[in-house]
Amino acid sequence: VLVAAYHSALRIDPKRPDWDDRDRFILSKGHAAPALYATLASAGFIDDALLDTYNRDGGVLPEHPAPRSIPGLEAATGSLGHGLPIGAGMAVAGRLRGADYRVVVCLSDGECNEGSVWEAAQFLPKQRVGSLVAVVDANGWQATARSADVLELEPLADKWRAFGWEAVEVDGHDIDALATLLGDRREGADRPLAVVARTVKGKGVSFMEDDNNWHYRIATADEVRAAFVELGQAPPDLS
Repeated sequence: VLVAAYHSALRIDPKRPDWDDRDRFILSKGHAAPALYATLASAGFIDDALLDTYNRDGGVLPEHPAPRSIPGLEAATGSLGHGLPIGAGMAVAGRLRGADYRVVVCLSDGECNEGSVWEAAQFLPKQRVGSLVAVVDANGWQATARSADVLELEPLADKWRAFGWEAVEVDGHDIDALATLLGDRREGADRPLAVVARTVKGKGVSFMEDDNNWHYRIATADEVRAAFVELGQAPPDLS
């Protein structure tokens, strides 16, 4: 989702991170901040070397995103359920100003347990805002259990439709499909779009795939090297 957004779909300029007409991206599932930081580096917003300072005392890459800590961060997130309401405000502000920027919010499926998500979901169609896209990273897991064992989310796309949204489902590992969806500026649309991205947690690394222990575990040096090999990359020097 991040690669498709930052490298194909978003109208952004890393040299002008506060450009008024930029598209906005909010990572509502703020616990995935390391992936966001890596993507911001690859897109030119920050230097790659800064990634080595992640979560260090006094650093600028906190465990969850914090606005103004580095260029390109739009909102403080991690308290789940807040990203979509923040994005709703940004989208409505854009409509009132006559701006044509878009807002993309990435949520987790477990986050859709939060009532504030559905309050925002009710609000946006009434406001006739078509400039917002919500991407749900639907990997079927949340902190301690299968999402379906905690609350009944399915049929998830139909739930968004019932709230007045347009909704589609997509293979969340198909970057081209995501880039096409997120790159569509939806000129004239007056309803927001929900993209249910079906994903597999830990995709591509055999000992991580669909294993929720990795929600918390930190990989050992040997596991990191093994993961790089499985992903077809040269293992890093971790000595």
